[in-house]
Amino acid sequence: MGIIPIISLVVFLTGLSIYLLLTSRGRFLLKSLLTKIKRQGWRFRYDKLNYLRSRFLKTITIAAIILAAVIAGNTVSAQVTLPLASLKSVSVPQPDNLGDFVKDKAAAIKLGKTLFWDMQVGSDGQTSCASCHFHAGADNRSKNQISPGLLRINADGTVNPDTVFNIGGAPNYQLKPGDFPFHKLSDPNNPNTVVSDRNDVSSSQGVSNTKFVDVIPGSAEDKVKTEPDPVFNVGGTNVRRVQPRNTPTVINSAFNFRNFWDGRAQNIFNGVNPFGLRDPNASVVKAEKQNQLKFVKIRLSNSSLASQALGPPLSSFELSGDGRTFQEIGDKFGRIDNKKSLTKLPPDNLDNIADTLVGPLLNSVDELTDNLTQIGDSKSLSTLLQNVLSIRGTKLPRVLGQKLSRLRPLGKQIVDPQDSVLGADSRYPQPGLKDKTYDQLIKDAFNPEWWKSNQLIQVDAKGRRTFVNSADNSSNTDEYTLLEYNFSLFFGLAIQLYESTLIANDTPFDRFLEGNTTALTKQQQLGQQLFQGKALCIGCHVGSELTAASVSSVAKDGRIKRAPFGARPAEDNGFFNIGVRPVTDDPGLGGNDPVQNNPLSEARLAQLGKFQLLLGENPPVLNPPLNSSETVTANGAFKAPGLRNVELTAPYFHNGGQATLEQVVDFYNRGGDFGVLPPLNLSPEEKQQLVAFLKALTDERVRYEKAPFDHPQLFVPNGHPGNQKFVTDDGTGKATDSFLEIPAVGRYGGSAIRNFLK
Repeated sequence: MGIIPIISLVVFLTGLSIYLLLTSRGRFLLKSLLTKIKRQGWRFRYDKLNYLRSRFLKTITIAAIILAAVIAGNTVSAQVTLPLASLKSVSVPQPDNLGDFVKDKAAAIKLGKTLFWDMQVGSDGQTSCASCHFHAGADNRSKNQISPGLLRINADGTVNPDTVFNIGGAPNYQLKPGDFPFHKLSDPNNPNTVVSDRNDVSSSQGVSNTKFVDVIPGSAEDKVKTEPDPVFNVGGTNVRRVQPRNTPTVINSAFNFRNFWDGRAQNIFNGVNPFGLRDPNASVVKAEKQNQLKFVKIRLSNSSLASQALGPPLSSFELSGDGRTFQEIGDKFGRIDNKKSLTKLPPDNLDNIADTLVGPLLNSVDELTDNLTQIGDSKSLSTLLQNVLSIRGTKLPRVLGQKLSRLRPLGKQIVDPQDSVLGADSRYPQPGLKDKTYDQLIKDAFNPEWWKSNQLIQVDAKGRRTFVNSADNSSNTDEYTLLEYNFSLFFGLAIQLYESTLIANDTPFDRFLEGNTTALTKQQQLGQQLFQGKALCIGCHVGSELTAASVSSVAKDGRIKRAPFGARPAEDNGFFNIGVRPVTDDPGLGGNDPVQNNPLSEARLAQLGKFQLLLGENPPVLNPPLNSSETVTANGAFKAPGLRNVELTAPYFHNGGQATLEQVVDFYNRGGDFGVLPPLNLSPEEKQQLVAFLKALTDERVRYEKAPFDHPQLFVPNGHPGNQKFVTDDGTGKATDSFLEIPAVGRYGGSAIRNFLK
């Protein structure tokens, strides 16, 4: 070994030792490292499988910077910031083969914005995608927004849903600031001072519990049958159901490699459902010639937004009566045959319903029933939990038909004539778009081989598909046009292209990174240094997108990687367990998909040898190689969200259990609530600096709903008249609704939106 390498090594070790022992920052990191090592054995034994890996990455990074500075003869401050670039420098990911499907991107964006905001998409004719994403891409409603711990499991993985409403005592409760945080401490800096702990979730209300029957010609409302809801009812009257996870913002979600909190919306879009290559039977139909149809499997990468878009429209919690398919939504906006009558499906087909069960929770209907006998109506709860996460869209076919009966796009909502996308088509002051049908919007946007054919796709009572030249007028078969059959393809891609325009990249922080040194106040600049230094936020919220779950982060570091310390377990890039709740409250990434019960965790797929088959590429090569029997970090892990506009998107975390940024900072400062993170020891002044920086991540265009964040009018369900003790039955077994009007806003924006509980 030469003298120069030896001197360099000595300088490095000396500099690192001096830093760790003689500076307050170094002593803090060293203490945290020792604390983490002491805790790690306990965590791995009990599968508390995460940590803040950024602490160790940060130690290594700072040591390298110190070494370079010592050699260069420079001084180094206690706060070391890492280089970042404005989000404007990052291209929005999109599939390479988009042109194989979309002929006019602007027309597809118009279709996507229309579908996203149209209340007619919901089975009730009142609920749209935007109903849960109207406020900075998220949801700020506060009445009837509580869901009990429906995703709870036992330590052995068997289901153990909690149906008790700890907050408010029942649904239709009006949340109050004093309800937060859900995990209360007498000293917010000390996790051992627990006053109360509640596993409820603050989320978003969708539809009431109904069974889909049919579409009604010319009606925005589907024909449905109200069914008793064993959980979401007040005095026996159904209220709107609430999703079991908090609603994340769709703004900047185009940068995510996977979507949904548990990552189940795959990067590869299959045109049919959220599960990409995990569903081997997913296929659409292509017209090779007008009289020659062919089933084809498609794959569009960088399309997790399209995958995500196909979940809510079929969810009996979010938008749909239970049992609706995308072909039926296509019929709803296209042709309807009222000559056919609904036929009763053979009992032997009912086993197909079992594949809609929530993967991480349900192995079989029998197992679920066995686990629910102690909490009441097990059959009803089984039905409820089968659809709790809105996962599949391949249920039994329904009888639909032939003659045209079109709904006007946005026919119940006013569109501002200055709308940045839809203004030219506005009928203002009348609702809806002029001179456009959904058929025409689809034809304007997509290549004709996906919608133009003289043949029909016939589906019989057993789900078998046949290409036919005409309908057979049998009550035992359904016929769909090519446009109707491929409606899920159009819906997913159009929504993705619209949401890909919702990019908030003009924040004070972005302008500061572009060289405007006055864009951040002195307090915010100190908060930025904390964010990238002592507070360790940068460990999960990395890169210009401020999330390790981004497409660029995965491209750089791989889909799975090893932690840089301890036993170096494998983990999915961008997913972390930060101790918001115990892992048994919600397994998150530790669950399974509902298609073939495969792990949602890509690291676990690699262990099983299924990575290439289900994800379409070879697994990353890890060092040391991944062992099939080693412990993988997945249980209780969730996708790290981007942080732009975080000031506007309360409540926070996947359970919505924190109402303010101050509460979030307190959470991280004490090391989380369930023993996963090391404490930060921030001073009160440093906490204020960090909150000030987080508020510098707000794009004012979002606050004032300026283009591209302008939108049509929307009426959102806001609980029901009454409270958690009394509601009024509307005559169908469900409660009378209350609605909030979200006025139409054009490209120049309007008034500032109000934050949660303000």
